[in-house]
Amino acid sequence: MMDNIIKRLIGENTTCDFKEFLERKQFKSWLKSVSAFANGLGGSLFFGVNDDGEVVGLSNIKSDTEFISDKIKTIIDPIPDFELKTFQTEDGKNILELRVLSGSMTPYYFVNSGSRIAFVRMGDESVVANAHQLSGLVLKGRNVTYDSLSTEYTLKEMSFDVLAKAYEKQTGSPFQEKLLRSFSLITDKGFLTNAGVLFSDQCPYRHSSLYCTRWTGIHKDDAKDSREYQGNLLSLLDAGEQFVDLHNLKGWVKLPNRRLNTPDYSRRAVFEALVNAFIHRDYSELGSEVHIDIYDDRLVIYSPGGMFDGTLIQDRDLDDVSSKRRNPILADVFAQLDFMEKRGSGLRKIYNETAKLPGFTEAKEPRFRSQATSFYTELLNNNYRSQTNDPVNDPVNDPVNDPVKSFTLLQKDLISLLKETPTITRPELCERLNVSLATIRRAIAQLKELNIIERIGSDKAGYWKVKSGVDKLIKGR
Repeated sequence: MMDNIIKRLIGENTTCDFKEFLERKQFKSWLKSVSAFANGLGGSLFFGVNDDGEVVGLSNIKSDTEFISDKIKTIIDPIPDFELKTFQTEDGKNILELRVLSGSMTPYYFVNSGSRIAFVRMGDESVVANAHQLSGLVLKGRNVTYDSLSTEYTLKEMSFDVLAKAYEKQTGSPFQEKLLRSFSLITDKGFLTNAGVLFSDQCPYRHSSLYCTRWTGIHKDDAKDSREYQGNLLSLLDAGEQFVDLHNLKGWVKLPNRRLNTPDYSRRAVFEALVNAFIHRDYSELGSEVHIDIYDDRLVIYSPGGMFDGTLIQDRDLDDVSSKRRNPILADVFAQLDFMEKRGSGLRKIYNETAKLPGFTEAKEPRFRSQATSFYTELLNNNYRSQTNDPVNDPVNDPVNDPVKSFTLLQKDLISLLKETPTITRPELCERLNVSLATIRRAIAQLKELNIIERIGSDKAGYWKVKSGVDKLIKGR
């Protein structure tokens, strides 16, 4: 059973790892977490605690403290800010907490035997940063963002008619060239920043693209309509809106004296989701683009790049999401155009705008999911129930009465894995799905409550059983 002191300490940390004892010879096993915590949001390592959160204690806590401090100072470069604290349980067992603070001098490397490796957090694991993640850490350490970097393009080569028209329409004021400098779209030397290129009429960046597809049915089978767009951000935003409008059909909700027409999706919610995708995507990830995928039952917007602060959106409260931005210049320009608010309330607004649709229920609320390199916004079709003659007013097939229709992307992936490998463990699920253990436990609890899955046997020797027929509904994802 988890000790009360551990419960309290975990509650004070957003990220933590447990170590039953201090590995002195295999110090990389815990120093990689030091690197990852410093490169991310920070976190804590608890020594003297096993993987189940049970306190086993340390026999020589003073010596362990000195060893940890020495290894960090000689192996991690640059040296991160850290704290070492000791705690004692009621039965006299000693715990050592190594708290590593989020660093500003990234990347923080593990340096040993000629190797120089930076680690980052992915779910509950500390993994080697890939080339793309490493370049992001370098920019962060220089206090520079991708959109602020200067390019070789000059103002003479580019025009900003689309931006000017949007500015004049939204503000009622004339657009003047000096705004380009105040918006940080050009440098003092007359070169465009990456943000400037992304807003220019000629935008030559191939990765400034949008792929739109209307699929047949609820899976990626045959495409009814498929289009690709490339260009500046405002033209992509407009193209995305028009594509969704084309496939945003009208249904109806039965009122006491009349029928009320209602669209599949809130137009404003779609707009907010697209703005969020273009502002927060990772533009340094070349060869990627924003996607809009429309199915019979949902609309999914994919954006390259996970949460900028390294967290997983599915683990966060929408009212407590950090306003840190990967591309502050892009965000500021969109805010100047009144296309977004500066206080970081975009996701909440997507929810609120969707909730205004007639006949909206909690089963139709927007869903957000992120991984280390991706962000998904899923809007459920407000008019979709099932293939019946009366698709809107069909209580038998309503998602409120049939929770299978309301599975999140994570739950669908989880069910597939449990069906594929019934003996899979929770830590293995975390690794396969790139989510935290808390997220896995919450998703499993929800599926158990819905009687979709059950655990047969003990945690160590048992297996998962998926309700008969459920796997057919998620086949082909």
